[in-house]
Amino acid sequence: MSVFINTFRLIGIALFVFLYISCMNKKDHVQPEIGEVPVSYKEKFTFLNGDPYLFIFVDKETQLASDYEPQDLVKLKSGHLLRKAAAASLEEMSAAAAAEGLNLIVSSAYRSYNYQVEVYARHVKNMGQAAADRVSARPGHSQHQLGLVIDFGSITNEFANTREGIWMYNNASRFGWSISYPQGYEELTGYSWESWHYRYVGKELAEFIDTYFDGIQHNAFKFLHEVQGNSAIVTDKDFIHALQSGIIKK
Repeated sequence: MSVFINTFRLIGIALFVFLYISCMNKKDHVQPEIGEVPVSYKEKFTFLNGDPYLFIFVDKETQLASDYEPQDLVKLKSGHLLRKAAAASLEEMSAAAAAEGLNLIVSSAYRSYNYQVEVYARHVKNMGQAAADRVSARPGHSQHQLGLVIDFGSITNEFANTREGIWMYNNASRFGWSISYPQGYEELTGYSWESWHYRYVGKELAEFIDTYFDGIQHNAFKFLHEVQGNSAIVTDKDFIHALQSGIIKK
């Protein structure tokens, strides 16, 4: 009986050692699953280390300083002013559109704080403040002051049904542009639909907006406004969880 017990013990020990070695080897060679590797927001999304004005949040509640003026404005062929990187991207995008027989007409671009004072006052005079607030930003709250925004075409929603408007809606993000006030999101953005209003954000950020926020710029910028100073180590799963939390509403 004792021989049998000792033999059973030896078999048990051998089995334990075998399983232990197998587990160790598996741990050494199997790569961690996607979402388990710790990364920081700034390591994962390199645009956070670039120009902060590409993703600065400008809406009805968050504003730019009255004396803010971009230092790298350049004059377009249309005579309007635009920041250098946005102008270069516009040239690339316009060439791609032209190759398909389309003409992207720039109707408005950079507006200073003082110019926006005039624009907003004119809307208030013509339609009253409540209506004006749906279609025009108050001074300091206009994306145009960034020098990164273009109003295309007729500056009416007829633009959405033109060949250029359809092309922009389907292709703008490939060149780093994002529509700011899409149809059906007035309650979210505070502004009525503006099919002609596109903001330059850069190709990486445009892809980020499309991938994580279904192309809704406002949600992406609101989220970044909350986390851009956060250098804590997080995982992909933590990031997705944050997107699904109360920080934003899609």
